Amino acid sequence: MIFENLPTTPRSEELIDKAFSRAARAGRAKSGHDAQTSMLQTASNILSDNLENVVTAWPDFDEVDPFYYELADAIVDVDEVRKSLSEVTWASRKTAEIRSEYEGRMRRNDLDTARKFRKQAFARLADVVEEVEDDLLRLGAARDELKTLPDINPDEPAIVVAGYPNVGKSSFVNAVTRARHETATYPFTTKGIGVGHFERQRIRYQIVDTPGLLDRPPQDRNDIEAQAVSALTHLADCVLFVLDASANCGYPLDDQLELLAAVEDQFGDVPVITVCNKSDVSRDVEADYYMSVTEDENLDTVLDAAVDAIGYEPELPFDG
Repeated sequence: MIFENLPTTPRSEELIDKAFSRAARAGRAKSGHDAQTSMLQTASNILSDNLENVVTAWPDFDEVDPFYYELADAIVDVDEVRKSLSEVTWASRKTAEIRSEYEGRMRRNDLDTARKFRKQAFARLADVVEEVEDDLLRLGAARDELKTLPDINPDEPAIVVAGYPNVGKSSFVNAVTRARHETATYPFTTKGIGVGHFERQRIRYQIVDTPGLLDRPPQDRNDIEAQAVSALTHLADCVLFVLDASANCGYPLDDQLELLAAVEDQFGDVPVITVCNKSDVSRDVEADYYMSVTEDENLDTVLDAAVDAIGYEPELPFDG
């Protein structure tokens, strides 16, 4: 996952302390003008390099898959992150400029004056780093949020499972992946999105359970949840919409069908397959397939239908 390995973002105070303490050690190893120059170079290089490393650790959002871009934007506001990255880039370059500006002054003057210039340079370096303190804090907070995003591979075919609570979505995902699927709580939902995997003809498929997102009408979702759903439209290659005709789930069938219409509208050209679960109790709804998770009836049939609807063909090295 692209945000998983983002390093901890240092605070301005940490950077300044690190730079100046290393500079002091560098200065003690030399004397005269060389000591002052070495201190300036050391402090500037540490600040410039560390600030640059903060920026380069982040992916280029212009190249981020739309799925992850929209999820990130829902949580941290990508435009604000970009602004902070730009400010930190400025600070990195400015610290290098200050070093170049003062190195010449220090060489052209006596030692006492050179020492005064070095102190002036240190003050300006500190001012620059402190100026981007809020940006460093923003990037640190964004990094902490984004590290919790789901580990989903946008390059692998994905089946998104939707439907009201208690219709059997999670039970179906657990059953077809033959193990409890991976779950985690993400910033856009108080519940957990489940990600399971299975293989067909050596192709790995992802199957995504979406409690808290696609289990209620759009008007009941908050802004972050709505954008997370929008992100899923970039991920989904097929949607399995699970219905409970018996209404034992606690929601009338008419409400379930209204949600189905909303999901079909949201996902546009993505194939949406309707599945009536609990068919051993009731089949009183028109659906593409009928199954019963509890009775282990037609689960593979439904899964095969989703695979066929996706029609995924891996790109071979010699293609094109």
